[in-house]
Amino acid sequence: MRFATWEAGGGVRAGVVSGAGLHELPGGATVLDAVRAGLPAALGLGAEALSAPAVALDSVRLLPPLQPPTVRDFVTFEEHVAGIAGAVVPEWYEAPTFYFTNPHALVGAHDDVPVPPGCRRFDFELEVAVVVGRDGASLTPEQAREHIFGYTIFNDWSARDLQFREMKVNLGPAKGKDSATTLGPWLVTADELEPFRDADGFLALDLRVLVNGAEVGRDLLSNMGWPFEELVAYASRGTRVVAGDVLGSGTCGNGGCLAELWGRHGAQARRRCARATSWR
Repeated sequence: MRFATWEAGGGVRAGVVSGAGLHELPGGATVLDAVRAGLPAALGLGAEALSAPAVALDSVRLLPPLQPPTVRDFVTFEEHVAGIAGAVVPEWYEAPTFYFTNPHALVGAHDDVPVPPGCRRFDFELEVAVVVGRDGASLTPEQAREHIFGYTIFNDWSARDLQFREMKVNLGPAKGKDSATTLGPWLVTADELEPFRDADGFLALDLRVLVNGAEVGRDLLSNMGWPFEELVAYASRGTRVVAGDVLGSGTCGNGGCLAELWGRHGAQARRRCARATSWR
């Protein structure tokens, strides 16, 4: 099932997506309410919503599917790290590292994203995020799988020049990352993606980046260094994760962001991308 949040007629609504359009959840419930109710209850709520009249997708503005309590972003694709840094430090292999980003700077899938003040090297980052469905602390990966509600697309917009400057003082990323994160268009429940799980526990899904209609990157989600259960378990170690928390996979490799292409091919990669996609 797919959950969505949208704006129409001056109000904000939440519901589920079908081939006919959007169906509002009963009782004015939000997607976060559905997540906190747990996956079985949310699926029942969504099934009830499908009996409501459909609203056409092209008549609304899609918002981020939920407002999460926290947003963590990991770095789990080895090729992405190697492309940007030129080498992968040994510590990367020891644990799935993450940082906290701004839960108040989320934007919808089709919203314009302004360039942050002072930035001259703005970049996209293709990721997939997992949404936690139940509170938990110090979870094992096996327990963490039962705490996953679903998944959504995550675009970690990055002011690269600001990011690289601030990280030289061994803190951050901060202002290089907190201006905008695109989430959505919808939240897909975990049961929908379970058939794509491979023998090693990864989701075998195709990832593609297009800029102005031209493909600039492609990868497989199963190329993550750790499956999502490991990310949830690590985030909960010695602390708590709560229902609605969003955890990004980190940027995919093979062109998941421009910085990787710049790192591998220098400024020439940026010029090629500009010619192919009218990137400005």
